[in-house]
Amino acid sequence: MNNKDLANLIFPNINKTIEDYEKMYPERNLPPEAKVTRFAPSPTGFMHIGHFMPMLIDYLLAKKSGGIFYLRNEDTDGTREVKGSIEYIRSVLEYYEITPDEYEYRDLNETKGNYGPYIQSERKEIYQAFIKYLVSEGKAYPCFLTQEEMDIIRKEQARDKRRIGIYGRYAKYRDLPIEEAINKIKNGEKYTIRLKSRGDFNHKFKFNDLVNGEMEFPENDLDIPIMKSSNGLPTYHFAHVVDDHLMRTTHVVRGAEWVSSIPIHYELFKTFGFIMPKYVHIPLILKKDGEKIRKISKRLDPEAKMSYYEEKGYPTTAVIEAVMTIINSNYEAWREGHSTSSYTEFEFSPKKMSSSGALFDLDKLDNISKNYISHLTKEEVYEKVLTWSKKYDQEFANILEKYKDYSMAIYNIEREQKKPRKDYTYYSEIKEKTWYMYDEYFKDLEYDFGEIDLEEVKKVLKIYLDKYYNENDDQNTWFERIKEMCKELGYESNMKVYKENPQNFKGSIVDVTNIIRIALTTLSNTPNLYDIIKILGNDRITKRIEKFYIK
Repeated sequence: MNNKDLANLIFPNINKTIEDYEKMYPERNLPPEAKVTRFAPSPTGFMHIGHFMPMLIDYLLAKKSGGIFYLRNEDTDGTREVKGSIEYIRSVLEYYEITPDEYEYRDLNETKGNYGPYIQSERKEIYQAFIKYLVSEGKAYPCFLTQEEMDIIRKEQARDKRRIGIYGRYAKYRDLPIEEAINKIKNGEKYTIRLKSRGDFNHKFKFNDLVNGEMEFPENDLDIPIMKSSNGLPTYHFAHVVDDHLMRTTHVVRGAEWVSSIPIHYELFKTFGFIMPKYVHIPLILKKDGEKIRKISKRLDPEAKMSYYEEKGYPTTAVIEAVMTIINSNYEAWREGHSTSSYTEFEFSPKKMSSSGALFDLDKLDNISKNYISHLTKEEVYEKVLTWSKKYDQEFANILEKYKDYSMAIYNIEREQKKPRKDYTYYSEIKEKTWYMYDEYFKDLEYDFGEIDLEEVKKVLKIYLDKYYNENDDQNTWFERIKEMCKELGYESNMKVYKENPQNFKGSIVDVTNIIRIALTTLSNTPNLYDIIKILGNDRITKRIEKFYIK
């Protein structure tokens, strides 16, 4: 008996060869400069910022070069799969208008592209053909180590401060005679398939990473598992190599935590004689926490999850722009000179990434978001707030639809200026800052006029409504009327005069306008009071003021 007999015993139904798959998935017909990238999430949790940044880089590399950006679902570890996570990942891509050129959506029964299946659990026969080849060539073997034996090995290695893994004398079944291996399999003993590593840990090799430059690693000498016995599916490391080769991936973008896997992947590619893709190991995403800077945490930081930004209502453009600023140090300078260009026109350079970590600053995101929203038209603000509200605040959405023109007028306050107000950070905040304009929310409220006596408040409001309010006034006329009212009531309209002798007056024009402002909004700080008065209209103003002195 030989290795081919062992391979046929393990994989009796695998008839295709590596050569067959090479023909099925030929080199892509693309220009030399075109890059083929992939976003390859595992359905083991919901998408976070650590997924989003490399995905954005993948998209940039492909779009800028005229290449291919594809989505691959790495679901080989079914025990850790979180229901609904793949559907959520798709929703994130759609939300940010990032459309893969190739993909497979099982729930929609929709596939695009000629290099699928794009779901790893559907590629089982492909992986097994490659593993069968390794077994038949004596480059992989069935390992019969039980979990108990593995635990003993790990404890022994930890005790002796040795590297953890199966290598050297710990690779108990590496050289097991073929006949014995065949008998064990026929007797139903459980096994995994392990790579028969040819690496020498004491020998180093050089590797060029596009972010970190030339790096040096010891060769892999671990007999890593490449196929699980429970379901016949490959491990992540093995599937990664086969898929990136057959899908003709040219660039792999992933987090710096994967740098330690380079020796394993290097050996697997070398074992098959495949050319490795180029690797972009991006830095960890950091955040400032008080005086400390630490890695952003899915457990501690709500902003680590992509759902945070949608639930808050950050504009997608703002989120992308904020991430772009930490992807490359020169992006902000580029944006200043290309204000109307799509971010996909930016020339991403791995060399301009910080290898020590990327600081994600929520304050910067807030500023980018405020600036973006401030330049939207009233129609755009209305539509975006309505879209957000339909998903997260249906009651407010109903009010918006009821008062469309009225709402747009609200959102247009001080917007058509050279420097429009930057009041809104995200769409959810717009309700928080405009609620008082809607009668549905303007009830059972508390008013704080500070040190001004309530009787004086009533007096000011009554005379304003009876004598000085005219809904047809333009802003200058309105303001002149306010000044006349101040004179009649004993308030000073000239702030310079008031500050010189405040004891001579009841107060200033600021006190008068604040009484009106608070009566109409409950707030002492709002956008332009005249604009608010014009939008509220006669009926609302009358009702809101009369409640102070008409019982």
